[in-house]
Amino acid sequence: MSTDMSILHLITGASPLVQGVMLMLVTISVVSWTMIFHKWKMIADARVEADAFEKRFWSGGDLAVLYKEVSESPGETWGMADIFEAGFKEFARLRKQSGNDPQTLIEGVQRCMRVALSREMDRLEMNLPFLATVGSTSPYIGLFGTVWGIMNSFRALGNVRQATLAMVAPGIAEALVATAMGLFAAIPAVVAYNRYSDDVERLINRYDNFLEEFSSILMRQVNG
Repeated sequence: MSTDMSILHLITGASPLVQGVMLMLVTISVVSWTMIFHKWKMIADARVEADAFEKRFWSGGDLAVLYKEVSESPGETWGMADIFEAGFKEFARLRKQSGNDPQTLIEGVQRCMRVALSREMDRLEMNLPFLATVGSTSPYIGLFGTVWGIMNSFRALGNVRQATLAMVAPGIAEALVATAMGLFAAIPAVVAYNRYSDDVERLINRYDNFLEEFSSILMRQVNG
């Protein structure tokens, strides 16, 4: 007598607890893949925005005109444009006040841009901790389901006089499906987390370099 060892049969034939573990892992995997694609689009858009803004910024035009274009653009500014807008707005405000020496003025502008940079860091790093958590915990969740399923298989052998491989194999196979699902959820999350962490770090370094270069330009304007 042959035993149906298809994946679907193994899942439907598993114990309720193991099925619950499998359902949890499938849900985690779906949410993880959704975040992976969302993060990929966010980082790609941030690169395009940074390239476009740097091209406008270094074109040699008037910074006041660029600020007006950015501040009046539809929608909320973000990325490098947001850092520029925050810095130039603070620069114009502090410059109108009397009694501000150049060093104090630039330090105030830098503090304002650092706040904008911090907001951008939070936006770019959003969901990365979730991917890290999925990558580190999913294999253990799957392993819990596997251990529980194997325990049930061996407990069932206590009621028979002669144990055979055919009696044990389906139960063990059902349990191992949970481990496979855990790995299926964890591996993409780990790869995405490592890749996106590096991409985010590169973008933040790029923003930070722009902040310093923009500060130098403003310093030259104040001293000039």
